[in-house]
Amino acid sequence: MVNQVLSGTDEAESPSNTHPIRLLIIGAGSRGNAYAEAVTSSTTAVIAGVAEPITFKREALGKKYIWYNGHRQDDQEFEGWKAFLEHEITRRKRVEAGESETVLPGFDGLFVCTPDDTHVEIITALAPLGMHIMSEKPLATTLTDCLRIYRSLKPPSPDQLRAVFSIGHVLRYSPHNMLLRKLLLEDGIIGDVISIEHTEPVGWWHFSHSYVRGNWRKESTTAPSLLTKSCHDIDFVLWLLCSTSASAKDLPHLPTWVSSTGCLSFFKKSRKPPLAKEATNCLSCPIENTCIYSAKKIYDEHNLAKGVVDWPVNVVEAEIEDCLATQGMPSAETKLLKRLAEDYDDNTSQEEIDSRPWFGRCVWESDNDVCDDQLVTMTWDEESSDRNGSSCIRGRGSKTASIHMIAFTEKQCERRGRIYGTQGEIEYDGKMIRVYDFATREAKTFYPSQPGGGHGGGDRGLAQQFVTAMSTVRDGLMSVAEAQKVHIGCTLEDAIRSHAMVFAAEEARRNRRVVDWKEWWALNVEAMMG
Repeated sequence: MVNQVLSGTDEAESPSNTHPIRLLIIGAGSRGNAYAEAVTSSTTAVIAGVAEPITFKREALGKKYIWYNGHRQDDQEFEGWKAFLEHEITRRKRVEAGESETVLPGFDGLFVCTPDDTHVEIITALAPLGMHIMSEKPLATTLTDCLRIYRSLKPPSPDQLRAVFSIGHVLRYSPHNMLLRKLLLEDGIIGDVISIEHTEPVGWWHFSHSYVRGNWRKESTTAPSLLTKSCHDIDFVLWLLCSTSASAKDLPHLPTWVSSTGCLSFFKKSRKPPLAKEATNCLSCPIENTCIYSAKKIYDEHNLAKGVVDWPVNVVEAEIEDCLATQGMPSAETKLLKRLAEDYDDNTSQEEIDSRPWFGRCVWESDNDVCDDQLVTMTWDEESSDRNGSSCIRGRGSKTASIHMIAFTEKQCERRGRIYGTQGEIEYDGKMIRVYDFATREAKTFYPSQPGGGHGGGDRGLAQQFVTAMSTVRDGLMSVAEAQKVHIGCTLEDAIRSHAMVFAAEEARRNRRVVDWKEWWALNVEAMMG
């Protein structure tokens, strides 16, 4: 009976289809708020509901994006995704019973922005609803869970796709990267690509915030940093190099080999300054005033004291903005420092230690183990147009790619790189693209638009494409499969491939070997896709 209810549709209750696309945000943390802002500022859709177990976070997002006048409706907030699922099942039963006129409208799509390891439970439970879903990256924290999600969303055949699916690979959707891809694949501005060097500069204090003290510090409780931080960098490179044209009509040109090296090089006890002695928390450390990783400096002096109350300060203390507004700066600083003073010792249970971040913890005394420096190398073999190998297919020549994730940088998540081609060279960062032409010996620099929002406009770009895809399906202008291809530009299979590449690279790093990609894919992915 539940499956019958879940598979129902709402066509009868919205015959005119004139209402704006209605979206539910599941998870009101940093990314949930980022997508709410992106939808609100750059699309005609509305954030119509929020599902979040933490009351303060739920109400903060609701006040900002949903119930502007303070009046709330029953379907605008839920104490978690399970409460929403129960509500939706009941709502659909009432529609089926002929109560359409008295039933509140449903949601057209969902943004899943909860902790990474919860995605699999949420998406597989909500998949039978047949609603459009955008999942924040990574899709899941293990290959097994990624494939569970794949099987829950996979239609019996491609033309029977029921709903649009998008993954938070926002690098695909920034004006900068869309232009870069056009120059490479459509214009062929540097000829065939021979090699790409791509760097993800995490940022020295950003890494300490998220991957030493924060939620993503341990593989055992989250996943490798290559997955949690750089899976969309892997996707970005595959997006550029696996396609033989901008339209991507041909089968992808897939890598042959993948290898990786890297380790936790600096944020560990062996690198702790001797003058810090036995201190485990910044607020009790004898060298706090000179340490660049001082939590007091990072969160208070360089952020809160300057009036910054959003990320990263509100990740440390969720109620900091409200405290500053109602009680003033002294009270806000006291509240922040109290949170930073929290620490653990030998008497603290492992369960408690693992359950939360410790933002005041010494970066050399934390329990982190994820890589702070990692290099991934991918190699493509040439594919020829005849059996004798005498004619290379355009775009399918041999090539290499290196992706470098590094913590110790001035720039923070402002990707940069070089692409070497047969007719020229490209240099890029988050703001410009410089093309050098071998024939003319001249360079031309492009400055793509910077629309604002996160990831160089990628957050807004993804939101726009997701909303457009839903709208065209709802209005009968495209099938789901067409909207997925034209507006999302990333299939569920593409998402699985880029995640699988991360897991293959990690296997290569741990085992210190070169992985045969096609063999690895056949054994670990293809056989399990169902």
